[in-house]
Amino acid sequence: MKPRLTVTALLALCGSSAAFAADFNIPMAFEYIAVDGQEVKTSLFNHKSEIELDKGTHKIAIRYNDLVEDDFSDSESNVKSNAFIVTIDVDGDYSYQLKPADGEFVKNPKSFAKSPQVVITREDKGTVSYKVTQTNISEESFVSRLFSGNDATDVDAEAAVATGAAVASAASVPTAPVSKPSPAAAATMPAVAATSPTAPATSAEDAAKAEQMLQYWWLHADEQTRKEFMSWAIKQL
Repeated sequence: MKPRLTVTALLALCGSSAAFAADFNIPMAFEYIAVDGQEVKTSLFNHKSEIELDKGTHKIAIRYNDLVEDDFSDSESNVKSNAFIVTIDVDGDYSYQLKPADGEFVKNPKSFAKSPQVVITREDKGTVSYKVTQTNISEESFVSRLFSGNDATDVDAEAAVATGAAVASAASVPTAPVSKPSPAAAATMPAVAATSPTAPATSAEDAAKAEQMLQYWWLHADEQTRKEFMSWAIKQL
């Protein structure tokens, strides 16, 4: 007579298989962008420091993004790197930790952001099989994108493609909502000299006009429009 597995034993086997998951951790000064072709939704107010990975090879798009004290004032400035791709082989239920190559903390943020050098260790001190690839996936500043005529850089979408996703069609790529001023407001809006769509505003005069336009738009927007704008602008930081 053949032995039969009880229902309890079957559930235990299924449960142990489903429960397997390694965890990958990053410091507060870093942020996930995409994992295996899927965007990771984070924000200034919702930092994600840990993700779970099943057994196999994974590609993780990460970038350095931190606020550092400004050299010329008491205020802080945002220092952000291009995305870099971590390709890692997970072969067990381990805890992985990413950190700067030169220690627990970034010593020279601006220099580090130009080419982030990181190391990945395992909590049990075991060997980790991984590689780090630098990319040119970057994000232009809000003002530069808004007034230069350049297309917005969708960092999340590009990172998703770089980590294994198929190229998404234009119709499926989400875009940030941008509210338009009313016809009456548009009619009274200060005129700005037309520029070529590919020519960024580089002169002091163009920069001043850009600032003037931004201030005008903000002052004439209603509360809901301001909230939508702020939500979008914060995501660009």
